[in-house]
Amino acid sequence: MKAYRAKGTFRNGKHDQHYTLDIVASDDEDAKHRIYSNFGSRHNTPRRFILIDSLETIDPSESTAPAVIAHFRD
Repeated sequence: MKAYRAKGTFRNGKHDQHYTLDIVASDDEDAKHRIYSNFGSRHNTPRRFILIDSLETIDPSESTAPAVIAHFRD
């Protein structure tokens, strides 16, 4: 598993909301799926309204996201 940082926008009502999200995934495709699932469940946003501008692998120590910290706790 790797830590990823995604940046982009998603439709929130009538406006586009910018986001930066740190997640744990096995590869790029899994990371994209988790991003779509996250915003779909939290904000009820369809996948076509979620735009991923950049997706990069990061060092887990750079993240402050609780899920990333807990996964790489060792």
